[in-house]
Amino acid sequence: MSEDIWILGIYMTKFGKHPDRDTVDLASEAAIGALGDGGVTMKDMGILAAGNLMGAGAPIGQMIQKQVGQTGIPVYNVANACATGATALRTAIMALKAGECDMGLAVGVEKLAGAGLLGARGAPQEKDESWTPRGRFGAVAPTDGRIGTEAMPGVFAQIGMEYGHRYGGVDFELFAKIAEKNHAHSTLNPLASYQKRFTLDEIMNDVMIAYPNTRPMCSANCDGAAAAVVVTDAKLKTLSLEQQRRAVKIAASVLTSDPYEEACQVLPNVNTLTRNAAKQAYEAAGIGPEDLDLVELHDCFATAELVHYDNLMLCEEGGAADFFRSGATWRDGKTPVNVSGGLESKGHPIAATGIANIWEVATHLRGEAGDRQIQGAKVGLAHVIGLGSACGIHILEKSAA
Repeated sequence: MSEDIWILGIYMTKFGKHPDRDTVDLASEAAIGALGDGGVTMKDMGILAAGNLMGAGAPIGQMIQKQVGQTGIPVYNVANACATGATALRTAIMALKAGECDMGLAVGVEKLAGAGLLGARGAPQEKDESWTPRGRFGAVAPTDGRIGTEAMPGVFAQIGMEYGHRYGGVDFELFAKIAEKNHAHSTLNPLASYQKRFTLDEIMNDVMIAYPNTRPMCSANCDGAAAAVVVTDAKLKTLSLEQQRRAVKIAASVLTSDPYEEACQVLPNVNTLTRNAAKQAYEAAGIGPEDLDLVELHDCFATAELVHYDNLMLCEEGGAADFFRSGATWRDGKTPVNVSGGLESKGHPIAATGIANIWEVATHLRGEAGDRQIQGAKVGLAHVIGLGSACGIHILEKSAA
């Protein structure tokens, strides 16, 4: 049985527009913040894994080192669609599990404010300075056939509509209510890009991006970074009692891609690889979805959140609409989802999102989430998905120390 791995320190910058700061500035803030949160320094790190998508090919990890400390350790530069940050973290976890070192640092960073609508290849297509609906870095090859668009709002609109067609009980108002929930949650998150509550009428009557997703139902381009320090169980036991108390156990770390499916060659699939990842994660953690106290899932669009209730098995198959209507996913519900405000409000700086979702869960498990704290939270799940394809799921557990 492999050794347990723990999050020792974790940090998320304020998401939003940072016109006076570049990618390295934001990444360095997150890295230094995570190190400080864990009570360690770069000298203690045995590996650095750094994720950045829009500048893929640039040695972002080495650039971060020049700001925070060049110690000669191996650096892995990661790009894996919207799962880039989660993949960077998993890279550091695997190095620890392999016995190469006992501490590692993972960073995810992106500058996207004002980038415009992103298509499947990540190229800006249009601009809206007031609110730019999030595309997603998507399929490597252009989509075609029944979709007819490479733009991610169109892809995810189709995914949501297909779910409704298959199982019923889904309409425009339901998707709008999901966005209403997330924007309401965001008002309690000081690090969210947007912290504004919207009425249901405001959401439904806003600019239509790709039916049924209006502008407030889409995640927004923004700048931001997040970082995490991971440590082996053996090393953690040598640290202070306070460090042990605040450490968060990584009960599962899973990364999947699409298996071959004929339909997936036409419509990018977010379902099968997420469900496969969820099954593996629950098995690794030795829990079931009913044991989760909170979930941060990849709600790049309101339609995506709905289908992922089902994919993560938070409800019975085909029961996502009823699950949401039960009130389960609100802060005070049975299974709170996206208490941070989700990507629709918190924002989605692509490579930072995977670690930022983990930061949110870890903060609740530590009891440090302030006004939005889920009381008594002991187990949480963070999910991120990128078309292309990649799905990362991490299950975290509160320390018993």
